[in-house]
Amino acid sequence: MERLLSIFKYKDLQKKLIYTLLMLLFYRLGSHIPISGIDLSDLNNLVNSNSLISFIDLFSGGSLSRFSIFALGILPYINASIIMQLMSFVIPELKSILEEGEAGRKRISQLTRYITVVLALIQALVITFGFKSFILPNVSFGFFLIYSVIGLVAGACLVMYIGELMTENGIGNGASILIFIGIISQMPFYIKNTYGLIQSGTNPISVFAMIAVLVFIIFSIVIIQEAQRKIGVQYAKRVVGRKMYGGQSTFIPLRLIQGGVLPIIFASALLQFPLVISNFIPVEMIKAFFAKYYTYDGILYNGLFCFLIFFFTYFYTAISFSPVELSQNIKKYGGFIMGVRPGKPTEKFLESIVTKLTFFGATFLSLIALIPIVAAATTNVNSFMGLGGTALLIIVGVSLDLLKQIDSFILQKEYEGMVN
Repeated sequence: MERLLSIFKYKDLQKKLIYTLLMLLFYRLGSHIPISGIDLSDLNNLVNSNSLISFIDLFSGGSLSRFSIFALGILPYINASIIMQLMSFVIPELKSILEEGEAGRKRISQLTRYITVVLALIQALVITFGFKSFILPNVSFGFFLIYSVIGLVAGACLVMYIGELMTENGIGNGASILIFIGIISQMPFYIKNTYGLIQSGTNPISVFAMIAVLVFIIFSIVIIQEAQRKIGVQYAKRVVGRKMYGGQSTFIPLRLIQGGVLPIIFASALLQFPLVISNFIPVEMIKAFFAKYYTYDGILYNGLFCFLIFFFTYFYTAISFSPVELSQNIKKYGGFIMGVRPGKPTEKFLESIVTKLTFFGATFLSLIALIPIVAAATTNVNSFMGLGGTALLIIVGVSLDLLKQIDSFILQKEYEGMVN
């Protein structure tokens, strides 16, 4: 309640929130502008019958099933960000550009936009050819190919621009919020489908059991997202001129999941690539293989999902946390970790702690992704199939991040008021 009242206290915060809401409204309106020429009833049947396509549709907020101009959503931009971050980590030239400060980050952002356009073009071609069988009888495929690809690519670029504007002028991370609002917008359909299952004779106890599992997952995500290991640091007293500094104890908070929701978002986005490739290769055997084994609840898909979750969790920990740099900073200001010698022993100690935390964090993310799938198979309640651990983690993670940014803004304004 106090946080809500603080929103009305600061006009700058109100402007940021209103700007974010207006951008989200524009995004949702765009998701209902269809690209004509497709039989939407047949397309909806495909989305409802294919769990993986349904999961992709969830990320676009239902835009894919409506074949709107925003059908590609923010995923081309996320995939481009994945590629640029991986390349920046392994290519020295890009890494040096990133270390140039604000100018370097702008150059990397521009390269990311170019890659986004290329990926959007590829995905638009794949989707257009993949949906060829859904074209209305009186529509020319050649003409449809042209305006479909142009519409999808333009829509993806516009969504990317909306996300960047929200990050710059609004509150929170624009790309994450767009995915968040897309997932939230599908909630009424999950409720409707669940009610339909009960009406059709599904055991209500099974439905309640599935809901209990989802509630338990949300509760666990909140705890784990906020979990951290506190490393105590003692600073020695030192005299500078006539004043004495130091002598106090503090701690370094190390989060259990350093990358937050990004590892699971990136893993989910990257898993679409094999599906895109399978639709692009005109070999029936390959298409049949992916249709049978590369499914949302399949072993192959979820095995790759867990592998990518571990990879991106360790990757983000590696690029966001440097034991060497942290050890040097502690030593520079006359501090030391209790029971650990400064220098190399401190580096090894911090690296050991972070490695363990990362392993437990990646394991938790993998379990969160798998538990709803197992629960759905056990209870035979598949109305929440798209709303799995991935979606719940994004919902909770983005919500917590948004609240933290609002709190940080309020604290900054209160501090500026005290100083002035």
